[in-house]
Amino acid sequence: MSQELIAIVMFSGMMLMLMTGQRVFGAIGFVGALAGLLLWGTGGVDVPFAAAMKLMKWYPLLTLPMFIFMGYVLSESKIADDLYKMFHVWMGPVRGGLAIGTIGLMVLISAMNGLSVAGMAIGATIALPELLRRGYDKIMVTGVIQAGSSLGILVPPSVVLVLYAMIARQPVGQLWLAGVVPGLMMATMFVIYIYVRCRLQPELGPPLPEEERNVSRAEKLRLLRAGILPLAIFAVMMVPFVKGWTSLVESSAIGAMAAFLAAVLKGRMTRAVFETSVRQTLAISCMFMWIILAALGFGAIFDGLGAVGAIESLFTEKLGLSPWMILILMQLSFIVMGTFLDDTAMLVIVAPLYVPLVGALGFDLIWYGVLYTITTQIAYMTPPFGYNLFLMRAMAPPEIGLMDIYRSIIPFALVMVLALALIMVFPQIALWLPGLVYGN
Repeated sequence: MSQELIAIVMFSGMMLMLMTGQRVFGAIGFVGALAGLLLWGTGGVDVPFAAAMKLMKWYPLLTLPMFIFMGYVLSESKIADDLYKMFHVWMGPVRGGLAIGTIGLMVLISAMNGLSVAGMAIGATIALPELLRRGYDKIMVTGVIQAGSSLGILVPPSVVLVLYAMIARQPVGQLWLAGVVPGLMMATMFVIYIYVRCRLQPELGPPLPEEERNVSRAEKLRLLRAGILPLAIFAVMMVPFVKGWTSLVESSAIGAMAAFLAAVLKGRMTRAVFETSVRQTLAISCMFMWIILAALGFGAIFDGLGAVGAIESLFTEKLGLSPWMILILMQLSFIVMGTFLDDTAMLVIVAPLYVPLVGALGFDLIWYGVLYTITTQIAYMTPPFGYNLFLMRAMAPPEIGLMDIYRSIIPFALVMVLALALIMVFPQIALWLPGLVYGN
């Protein structure tokens, strides 16, 4: 059996296992272990064992529980509520101001948590009811919540970029910095779209009534200080790392401790908050570890087969595709997979093939990490089966139907496609900041 055929059989078997409803790590790990056993006999069982040992010795993996704990402490202690009150007061007088403020809220939540699901949950429970109560168009604001939550895996400290760094063997710090400018660019594009549309159609986002704008300067400054707190925690964590004073693991520990102390000083670190944060941290960290373990085992089989070289030869020599055509096909495959998989599952399924192939085609793997994160978020929000669409339906109030959610996301998805195209045409949008900090 040729290398290409073995690779196709392995991928087909894995997709078939996933369609049966098996857990992602179980499907990937089982296919990898079984392929190793059939290809190399009893010696093949050493591949998953070696992957487990590699995982246990992976020091940067300690960052995952730290960042996840930091995010849950800040979320569960209701610091996000303070953020929304700040944007509510400062942006309310502007047409569409609360929707614009919601995008700002999402950016700050992304800097707190690093998971898009957390941003979606906070936006749907805190911002969405307020926007609807104040007469905002339900279709537009539903799209605002979903688009804003997409920034969660791009703005550092992105947990997904940490996973990509481990699987692609790229520096986490450079990937985080590569996501900063694209993330802020996308947020700015969302804000411009909301502002222009609300100027053209004022009924979509009315300003706050006059009586609600009468807030004392002292109260405005108090709310501003509350909104600055997450940024201060982010700075305390990131500045020492970027300056080279601390390692990534040490910075993640600083961030977790800073978030914990902030919640304690504000009097919000109750037993319930602490217990929920620890339980959620443990659950998500274990899930990520199982998925990484399965991905490493599966990738080791591919390395042993030399399947990556065979697939590259198939695309470039036999089919005659250019590197850019292959890259675009990869991105389109993410759109398809996003209908039934989350970003982590997509990464571990295709990483053994895509990441080495991207490097072999001469593209920068830091740049490709940014493309991956944006494309998976577009896939999440693409009708009819986008992952985020159904998540939004579960969290939204009854008056927002599934067709409203489908319609709401179309303009924001087009904005994200434009942002993706700009980053593909101008790679320095992603690579400028890492080059500035770390040197070219």
